[in-house]
Amino acid sequence: VFVHNHLSGNPNPSKEDLAITNKLKEASQSIDVVVHDHLIIAGNEVYSFADHGLI
Repeated sequence: VFVHNHLSGNPNPSKEDLAITNKLKEASQSIDVVVHDHLIIAGNEVYSFADHGLI
């Protein structure tokens, strides 16, 4: 599980977040590591890539 925060308070992923998530998934697969989720924390809100079908 990857986790990072957005200080802006907006938990939605940016284009860069989407791109790095894909790169992390590819790199993880190359060493047989399963990525279960990527979470973005913004204040009291959490965005889950898995919940949105992006993992």
